[in-house]
Amino acid sequence: MLQGSRLGPLSFIVLIDDLRAACEVHTFVDDTTFSELISSTGSVSNMPSHLTSLLTWTANNDMQINTYKTKEMILGPVTSINLPPLLTSSGAIERVSTFKLLGIHLDTNLSWSAHINSITSKASKRLYFLKQLKRAGVPYKQLLHFYTAVIRPVLEYAAPAWHHLNNRTQAQHLESVQKRAIHIIVNFTRGMSYLNVLFVVQLESLDTRRNNLSRSFFSRYLQTNILSSLSHSTSPRYEGRSKSFATRP
Repeated sequence: MLQGSRLGPLSFIVLIDDLRAACEVHTFVDDTTFSELISSTGSVSNMPSHLTSLLTWTANNDMQINTYKTKEMILGPVTSINLPPLLTSSGAIERVSTFKLLGIHLDTNLSWSAHINSITSKASKRLYFLKQLKRAGVPYKQLLHFYTAVIRPVLEYAAPAWHHLNNRTQAQHLESVQKRAIHIIVNFTRGMSYLNVLFVVQLESLDTRRNNLSRSFFSRYLQTNILSSLSHSTSPRYEGRSKSFATRP
């Protein structure tokens, strides 16, 4: 199956359907995450054996792990536990403090600082194109559409996962990008409050939008699970392999 074809992801899921391990396996197409829970006292990590079983599976199925993209992250205060390195034939797997998984930047403290800094930086760079469109004489409505279609989604990606865990400083950091975008699109009188500006351009604050997105997401999640429990059906499972991400929360 050619890479990039419509049936490519489905075919890959079928091929790796028998991928199993004696730990939690979280998969989405070609991203696979192994995780285990370790208590603060008297626990031993079994991740090396889980990795060995994965390597055996890949060898039996004529596949190969991308060791360059494979990372290990330790989540939580487990500094008192001796965790041996994870080894492959290509060498030890790199242990990192931050990692991008399915578009989300995780760090060892789960503070979301790395993720918010990343998305604000990415969105801020796109403001340059908004400025160029403004200088080219693009009408107001098209500029606003460019912002809501190209820049704002960057600041809201997977918001239900992290919105309620960010602090006021991080929320203001995110909001500042929208303020700058509106300032580029429309020249308002100095002293005009941000809420009044939002009312004029008919936009909501990013904080309000994240709240609404989170409520909508969890409402759909609850409805889906209630219907699923009533019908005794199970949700579909997506599995994959290529980028293995071993975690030790």
